[in-house]
Amino acid sequence: MHIISSLKDAKNLEGLEVGVSDWIIVDQKKIDKFAEATGDFQWIHCDQERASQELPSGKTIAHGYLILSLIPALTSDFVKVDNLEHMINFGCNKIRFYNVVSVDSRVRARAKLKQARQRGKALHLLTEVTIDVKNEKKPACVAEILVIFFFK
Repeated sequence: MHIISSLKDAKNLEGLEVGVSDWIIVDQKKIDKFAEATGDFQWIHCDQERASQELPSGKTIAHGYLILSLIPALTSDFVKVDNLEHMINFGCNKIRFYNVVSVDSRVRARAKLKQARQRGKALHLLTEVTIDVKNEKKPACVAEILVIFFFK
């Protein structure tokens, strides 16, 4: 974990990989819960029988946005900001889905700090997060994530 106590600390991390998460399993239960939460019950995600007959892998696949939504949890221990009052996810600049995540695949996050800027009492970090799929050459997702840290 990288500790940030100042803008200088954050600037020193620019261009560096700041963390790699553990692998987690994307199982059918997680996919179904995401479908329930979002109302996206497309058969490629939820119908295991049809997927076994019609999809190339023979398995259901995770929603792209499910994979994107894993980023905060997977990257939560990459950076710690001292004297933190609170933080917010500010948005994304660019998101690309390069590969599917079949049910029961393992994924992990890798993050590279692209830019650190201070605005008033807040620190803005722009991070490129890559979601890898175990035993796959192409990542599932690459996203530029903006997070704002507010100091006490």
